[in-house]
Amino acid sequence: MTEPPQRPDEAAGPSRHDAPDPRSGAADAGGLTHLDDRGQARMVDVGDKDVTARTAVAACRVVMAPATAARLADGDLPKGDALPVVRLAGIQAAKRTFELIPLCHHVALTSVDVEVELDTASGVAALTATATAADRTGVEMEALTAASVAALALYDLVKAVQRDVRITDLRLVRKTGGRSGDVDLPGSDTSG
Repeated sequence: MTEPPQRPDEAAGPSRHDAPDPRSGAADAGGLTHLDDRGQARMVDVGDKDVTARTAVAACRVVMAPATAARLADGDLPKGDALPVVRLAGIQAAKRTFELIPLCHHVALTSVDVEVELDTASGVAALTATATAADRTGVEMEALTAASVAALALYDLVKAVQRDVRITDLRLVRKTGGRSGDVDLPGSDTSG
């Protein structure tokens, strides 16, 4: 006995309309949790998840001329001592992540830290942002937002002396807590 021929849409496997219940927070067949059963963007319901301690670390680099880095280290820029402003910009950004990133939950942050390691010889500022919370969802986006906005603030503060500064290598370095547990991403150390 032969099988009836498949329709083209059946041969392709599950469609986006075969997604799980949007309230479950489970991923569809493609691994996308932010799509409903019609393929429309939605915020994942995290109400049934346990509150756990969560931490994320993100990093990036700001590359400039050694002479610009020396002025940054000396606090000798036209806009003054940049490093405290850079740290505060990153902290402020982490606290506003839910307003900047669509579908991102408002997380109850307990701590945000932004560190800047400046190598004046190479002209590289390595920025590391750490976000911590006790919540139902992770803080990866908060750490990434803190690192990226800190880098943008640094660019703004040095552009009067150098316009070709580059922001590079924004990445998640590590996360802890939650259902997926602790994750250290290979090749993502914070040394810049």
